[in-house]
Amino acid sequence: MSFEVEGKLHKKFDTENKTGTFQAREFVLEIDSGNYAQYIKFQLVQDRCALLDDYQEGEKVKVHFDLRGREWQGKYFTNLNAWRMEKPSQAVAEPAGVKSDDGSFPSSDNEPNFPAEDDLPF
Repeated sequence: MSFEVEGKLHKKFDTENKTGTFQAREFVLEIDSGNYAQYIKFQLVQDRCALLDDYQEGEKVKVHFDLRGREWQGKYFTNLNAWRMEKPSQAVAEPAGVKSDDGSFPSSDNEPNFPAEDDLPF
């Protein structure tokens, strides 16, 4: 399962070598959810530990992650395994269905821009 969330980088930890061939790094994202902020801990593993180097505490980030769970000796563990980090989009999209000044609908670069007076056959 893949998820994404945006928030402020609250705390980042150093990379830890768990074994001779496995390393992990944790960080905490602060997410504003109304009256109380939520502090969510994520984990980066192996070569993805370096993804955190480009970000500073207090900076807004968007995190893509997988939800992982396992059982060990009758106990259950859940990890939020981050696999991609990026700066959140600063652009605000124009709402769908809003006409431009020339009477046409806005479009992306991949879609043709038809004038509003075109009459479709269906």
